[in-house]
Amino acid sequence: MSLPGVRPAPPAGSGFPQPTLRHPLRQIGDRRFDFSRQVAVMAVVNRTPDSFYDRGATFALESAVQAALAAVAAGADWVDIGGVPFSPGPELPVEEECARVLPVVQALRAASDCVISVDTFHPEVARRGIAAGATVVNDTTGLHHPKLAEVVADSDATLVITHSLASPRTQYPRPHYDDVMTEVADFLLRRVDLAISLGVPEERIVIDPGHDLNKNTLQSLEITRRLGELTALGHPVLVAVSNKDFIGESINARREERVEGSLAAMVACILAGARIVRMHNVTQSVASVRMTEAILGLRAPHHLKHNLGEFNVHD
Repeated sequence: MSLPGVRPAPPAGSGFPQPTLRHPLRQIGDRRFDFSRQVAVMAVVNRTPDSFYDRGATFALESAVQAALAAVAAGADWVDIGGVPFSPGPELPVEEECARVLPVVQALRAASDCVISVDTFHPEVARRGIAAGATVVNDTTGLHHPKLAEVVADSDATLVITHSLASPRTQYPRPHYDDVMTEVADFLLRRVDLAISLGVPEERIVIDPGHDLNKNTLQSLEITRRLGELTALGHPVLVAVSNKDFIGESINARREERVEGSLAAMVACILAGARIVRMHNVTQSVASVRMTEAILGLRAPHHLKHNLGEFNVHD
């Protein structure tokens, strides 16, 4: 939609300079994104009895499928489906993880052309997830199992590489960084190089700094403040800030009281160049993302009436 007085992109000297991406145009499954001009909202569906946020609310298959469909109906571009939480705990057999994840992927794919990602670090789960209809593998362990990259390389799927230091599902007490953003960026660049060496094209790679993953609140806040250093590297950046502990500790809020804090952190990340946001509260997140895109000049207003005629019109 072309509207008068709307700039196609933020002007030079804008207070919110946006990154230049090497591969902004992305074909992810049936969806095409131009990350130079838009932000994708990724919804979260966890088929786990012990997920940190919903505490098992979508563990039942029907509940998980309904949550995924509701997220798409609320405007999510993308649904991330996981069967194992990041938090420390016993290893889940691959067959059980597949039994949790694949039916949700299959049901959602049958009903929608949205982007579907499987949140896994197991190459076999990734392989079966792609076969079931997923178009992204979201690895929160930073390619702990490099073979996962080979699985993605043998498909058309996109790979999300996240910064984390611990072995999967293990404790990482008192994380220390001399310079957290520099070390996160260096780690991610090395993992991107590894993925490319294993056959994943650069244009199918997304990076995530991993807020709260082996990081304390001060470190996650610094990553948020300095996110522009990461987005400047030229890869689309995904941020997963929704309802996390760094938000709860920053504003003294319980999990169920972190929506506003999550939205504030999300907007700050978008203004610094994030292009995919992983969020639980989809309706509020979509509205906040669309407004932020309008402020940045990436999206035209839906319509214009206010102060454009002889008489002022209130919408």
